[in-house]
Amino acid sequence: MTDNTYGKVLASDELASFSRVILALQHLIAMFGATVLVPILTGFDTSVAIFCAGLGTLIFHFVTKGKVPVFLGSSFAFIPVILAVSESYGGDLAYAQGGIIVAGLIYCLFSLVVSRIGIRKIQSLLPAHVIGPMIIVIGMNLIPTAFSMAQSNFILAGVTLATALFIRFKTKGFVGQLSIIIAVFVGYIFSIVMKEVDFSIIRDASLISAPSFRLPKFDFGAIAMIAPVVLAVFMEHLGDITTNGQVVGKNFIEDPGLHRTLLGDGLATMAAGFLGGPANTTYGENTGVLAITKNYDPSILRLAAIFAIILSFVGKIGGVLSSIPTAVMGGISLMLFTMIALVGTQTIKNSKVKFNFKNVLVMATILILGLGSDYLSKLLGFTIGVRITDTIVISGLSFAALVGIVLNQILSIRIKK
Repeated sequence: MTDNTYGKVLASDELASFSRVILALQHLIAMFGATVLVPILTGFDTSVAIFCAGLGTLIFHFVTKGKVPVFLGSSFAFIPVILAVSESYGGDLAYAQGGIIVAGLIYCLFSLVVSRIGIRKIQSLLPAHVIGPMIIVIGMNLIPTAFSMAQSNFILAGVTLATALFIRFKTKGFVGQLSIIIAVFVGYIFSIVMKEVDFSIIRDASLISAPSFRLPKFDFGAIAMIAPVVLAVFMEHLGDITTNGQVVGKNFIEDPGLHRTLLGDGLATMAAGFLGGPANTTYGENTGVLAITKNYDPSILRLAAIFAIILSFVGKIGGVLSSIPTAVMGGISLMLFTMIALVGTQTIKNSKVKFNFKNVLVMATILILGLGSDYLSKLLGFTIGVRITDTIVISGLSFAALVGIVLNQILSIRIKK
């Protein structure tokens, strides 16, 4: 074990090949469920989605100089508009790909704007009492998804979660870093005993099969439906990169820079659109893995990306991963998403945020709008957010972040006066 700029971690040259493989597979398993769920819901090919996740991650690491331990996966934010385009164009998802490519291009343009404005101005807009609640909202909003996955079989979810927690808090060294993959393995064994595993998925899967890549089609209508989603996911990206940095103990907004992370995300999304996959985004699940394992070596994420690309061509391996019961992944996700929310509270604590009227009001506003916008919309009878089109609304975390940033600036100006 050594101390370096990424914290107390195993240095790359000290990690045995087997250890690196296991750590990479752990990240792959963490992102797998959500990444394949998006194409399942929208109609995209799952193998293409996995391939694009791996390729997109490598693109992201190249653009960000290999400094940010991030894995990209299929974005949930695009699901509603992809389905809308599919319905409008007779199920032809190639038109959705065109919209995804333009959305990625807009992300790239955002990166140019950020590079021109400068990091200092952006950081002044994002103090700890704004960022902390944003991170809490990200984690808390994901917990219901994990719970819905777990409730398909609470016994399996409980066994998996209990195993992960036991290993995380009762073991030391390398074993403690493997809490997720060991817990999933234990949960899978219990699933077999309880006859909850569908082995037909493995049996029917081809040994080797190439992903069904597909070229995009461009139409202004489809682009107009999909491209505005970028306005909503910008804050999600900012929150994920900030959360990742808080976990690692580095300011990735400054180095390698928000403009580079945005560019990496945008290019990865464009690549997915050209190949026939859903848009890519940074994944909170892998940030949770970082928080739990305390191993922040970005090369582990790149190895996981290579495995994802290989996996997309190996049907049997994909079949095994696909056969993992939802409840098992739900149990693990409960731990991962809770860890993200805790990072938000640690951000507030470690930054020694003053609990004065201004800061408390800003934090409360972000939490209330970020966690309760759906409830407030039903209670008040109108949508809490900013409507972009008939299908696109900036709400939830995105709206809460925007309101929090603006409110903090207004209150700061009033106090100065």
